[in-house]
Formats: sequence, structure tokens, C-alpha cells
Amino acid sequence: MSIKEKPRFPNPRFFGQLLIFLGGLLLLSNIVLSTFFAPRIQRVAYSLFISQVEDGKVLQVLLGENEIRYQIKDEEGKPGRILATTPIFDLELPKRLEAKGVIFGAPPPAQNPWVGTLLSWVIPPLILVLVWQYFLNRNSEPQGALSINKSKAKVYVQDDAKKITFNDVAGVDEAKAELAEIVEFLKNPQRYNEIGARIPKGVLLVGPPGTGKTLLAKAVAGEAGVPFFSISGSEFVELFVGTGAARVRDLFEQAKQKAPCIIFIDELDAIGKSRASGNFYSGGNDEREQTLNQLLTEMDGFAAGDATVIVLAATNRPEALDRALRRPGRFDRQVLVDRPDLAGREEILRIYAQKVKVEPEVDLHAIATITPGFGGADLANLVNEAALLAARYHRSAVTQADFAEAIERVIAGLEKKSRVLGDKEKKIVAYHEVGHAIVGAAMPGVAKVSKISIVPRGMSALGYTLQLPTEDRFLMAEGEIRSEIATLLGGRAAEEIVFATVTTGAGNDLQRATDLAQQMVTTYGMSKVLGLVAYDTTSGKSFLDGQMNSRRLISEQTALAIDEEVKQIIESAHEQALMILERNRDIMETIAQQILAKEVIEGEELQNLLKQVQPLPAISEET
Repeated sequence: MSIKEKPRFPNPRFFGQLLIFLGGLLLLSNIVLSTFFAPRIQRVAYSLFISQVEDGKVLQVLLGENEIRYQIKDEEGKPGRILATTPIFDLELPKRLEAKGVIFGAPPPAQNPWVGTLLSWVIPPLILVLVWQYFLNRNSEPQGALSINKSKAKVYVQDDAKKITFNDVAGVDEAKAELAEIVEFLKNPQRYNEIGARIPKGVLLVGPPGTGKTLLAKAVAGEAGVPFFSISGSEFVELFVGTGAARVRDLFEQAKQKAPCIIFIDELDAIGKSRASGNFYSGGNDEREQTLNQLLTEMDGFAAGDATVIVLAATNRPEALDRALRRPGRFDRQVLVDRPDLAGREEILRIYAQKVKVEPEVDLHAIATITPGFGGADLANLVNEAALLAARYHRSAVTQADFAEAIERVIAGLEKKSRVLGDKEKKIVAYHEVGHAIVGAAMPGVAKVSKISIVPRGMSALGYTLQLPTEDRFLMAEGEIRSEIATLLGGRAAEEIVFATVTTGAGNDLQRATDLAQQMVTTYGMSKVLGLVAYDTTSGKSFLDGQMNSRRLISEQTALAIDEEVKQIIESAHEQALMILERNRDIMETIAQQILAKEVIEGEELQNLLKQVQPLPAISEET
């Protein structure tokens, strides 16, 4: 699909300012240069002038009212320097000059000063104003400062060579099925009109970042074959109040002229935030509120009209949108574009793998199996990283090893081989990572450990234990969460057992373990002490990471009980990790010595070692 944009003329305001600047610079140069760079004439006393005339050294003279300029002879009698002097009342001067054979006369009459003023100060600015007006009026549409109210939407037009269709989008079959009805209506509206059905005016695509919302919108335009206006929500908002509303009106006016068509608004939450959530205040946010009100009116109001204009919008913050914007009649449908499942990931990998050279033995199903939680953008980046690695090693095609390394780069970061650890630190990191692996192998419900490495990666990881799940999981039991917490604390427990001290290397592990324990108590009701009560007010609808959990109003006693329960869960998991590592001290030493020698252990060698890990008797009986 190609982008057809209106021809953009150079900004006339910029050209006008540039021409005025150049004109002013030219006028200033006329004055300054003529003053500073004109040839300087030496002034002498009148008596010296008379003396030179008497000595026959003067060749010619111009007698002016305010100045006398004369040229003297050089040693060979040829024309020499030009000098000047101030005249005095001397009636004998012409006779002296004539007696000495000096050529003399009066200077030419001075030009009219008004003519010079007109040529220097009036004509150039007049020319600049005329040129500026030409640029302002060269197009019938407002330009420059007057174009602030015009819509900045881009119009996508069909191009068979680059057209995006539903075949280019994978992993979101349910979303494609919802949008296929929109496409069918745009192609054959009679079938729906005859039965009295009304196509949705607006479709809201919601989901995490990188799952293909914008790509789906382009695919709808490619399938429907209608004009497609694309604009971002932030492009409506400007400094001046009322500009966004004017741009919304202009956008819908253009769309109605080309109906049936589609308007796609990306990042709708930039202008559609709820007016009841405290997001709007006086001042600059009045512009956002006016823009939102105009959008509400255009979608379902007296100004909506009967033209077939369907609005597609995308956001990853549906919980922040205004209720009036989400109601039926405006955005009738909310289509979830979620992260793909196993089959969807494999299909996405197949689409992007067609764009690079891949060896036939590459198993895309195996790659899809170990990448749960990856979105479409993540998988596209994964394929590209694998291709970059293959090119770096001068391979003609991407191999399975390239994909494995690319997964590690995406998850853990780039290898920092230049970050050399000392022998003591390397030993601490080795036992720390082996502690994670052994506890993970002993605890039930924990993802399979596939690799242990003490090669630094990313910004702060001095080593890592790679756990890759074998299936997609959507639910976790209480015991599985406790096992995950114990695995996170396995590195800290190994340091305590081997070195009888602890380091800062477990900082991130403690943070993640504490977060899990707090969610067990405050969100999932997995505490017998606090009961089946949700103590945080997180709605759970946000698709963005890093959302802060806010607790509802609780008493001091309840807050203390929550903290004590979280602490008890952490300490219990820590004790389990210590007991598992004490029970498997020999195998921990064996794996640690091997990883210190090789730096990386993976594959069948690692699995054979972890099979020797013995779980705690109590845990094995419960499982």
C-alpha cells in the first residue's frame, strides 16, 4: 500500500521571513559596506594644497562647495594619489590653477536624494511583500500560519504491489473475523441494507503494544479497496485552543467527500481520555476536551450525516477512554488484538521467515513453543535478529542456532564479553545461577531450565538461568506460584550455603519474589489469614507493563497483616530453597565446577545433570 499525499509546498512563512532577512541584510550591506569598504581619501591642510599647486605637483582638481579633491603627480609625472581638503574663500585659486596648467572644474550635480531613498528603502520591501503574497496564494488551500486548522491525515491508496491484506496478518484470527464483516459491508452494502442491518460506525482495536493493531487497520483498507485516512491522536492537539476540534471537522469533511471510506486514529487515548477521571483541568487541557467533544459530535451527533464513514481506532489503554466515546453508536465494537497463542506464533514466524533465507531444517514450531508471550512485533524482531546473526557469521541462510541465540538476545540482552569478572565474582555468579537451576528442577510447576550461563548479558545481568516453558499457560495454581518464588530465591540461598554471606546479585530476584507474594495476598486471595478479599484496586484491564497496584482504604491492622503474610510467604519459600540445596549439595558442586570451566551448560548435558536433583520428601508426596 502506498501513501498518496497532497503536494507539499515550501512553508511560505519561512520563505517570507528568509526574503525579508536577506533584503534587510542587503540594505544593511549597502550602507555598511559603502561606509567601511569604500576607498579612503586622505585629507590635508589647505596650505599644503596651495603649496603643491605652486610646486606644480597637482594634475587635476574638482572644486566643490564643501570639499576640494585633487590628484597629484608621481615622480614620473603620471597620475598619482587623490587627496582632499576643505575649501576656504579664495578668489585667487582659479587663477593659480590656470597659471600652473592644472585641469580643474566643478563636480557633477548630486542626484535627487528622494530617488535614492525610494530605491533603497521602498522598492526592496515592496518586492519582498509581493513575493510573500505569491507564496501565500499559490495554492487555493491555506498554507503556513493559516493551515493550522487543516487535518494532517495521510490518505492510503491501493497499490497492488505493496497492498497489505488479511493474508499478511497472522495470530489474530478472531480480530480478523470481526473486521472481515466491515470489509464485506464496504464491498456489498446492499445485502445489509436490504435486511435493515446497520454497520458499526466505529471499531476500537485494543490490546498490548506490538500485537498488530495498526497492521490490521491497513489490512482492512487493503481488503476493502476504499480510501483510508490515517492519523495519530497526538496530531489533533496543538498549542492553540480549538485547533484540534477544527482538524477533526476538516478530517470528517474530507472523509465524507470520499465516502465510503475508513478513518484510522492511532493512539486514540491521546485525545479520548476520560473527562471524569481527573485528567482534564483548566488551561492547556481545554484543547483536548474540545477535540474530544468534536469527535463525539462527528461520530454520532447532528453533524454525523448519512455518509458511510467508518472509524477504526487503536489504543492500549481502553480503561482510560471516556465512556461517551465507548458507548454503542460511536465505537460499537471493541476488538481484542491480544498476544498470539502457539499456532498463531508459528504462523507469524512463517510469514516473517519468508522474507529471509532460512535453512530447510529450521523448526519454527519449536521456536514458537519456547516464545510464549511474544507479540507480532516481538516475533518480527526475533526473525530479524536471527538474520542479522547469520549475516554476522557469514552464513548464507538462518539456522536454528541463530534463532536460539536471537531468543536469548531478546530475553536477556546482548552478551558482554568485554565485561570480565574476577575469579571470586565468577564463582559467586556460578553458584548463584546453579542455585536457581537446582531449585527450579526440584519444585513442581516451574518452567524447564534449558541453559545456565555466567557470561554477562544486557545492562546488569552477570549471569542467567534460562527457563523456557513447553506450553502456553493461562492459569497458575497457588503451589506453582510458591514454587516460582522459591526458584527466584534459589540463587540467594546458594550464596548463603556456599559462602556464608550474601551479595547484591539477588536484588532483582527479591523484587520479583515480593511482587508475586503480594499479588497472592492482595489480588488472588491465596491467604488463609486475610481471607477471600481483594485489597488492591487494579482493574486488570491495562495492557501496559509497570502499572502501580493501589490498595483500597484499609486499616493499619490489615496493612500490617498483609505485610506479615507477604513476609511469611517469602521466608517459607526461602527455607524450601535452602533445604533443597542442602539435600543436593553434591550435584550443586558438580554443576558449578563444570560451568566455571565452560561458562555455559545447556542441552542434553544440562538435563542429564538436573535429572539427579532430588526434591524434598514433603514436596514429592504432595505432588
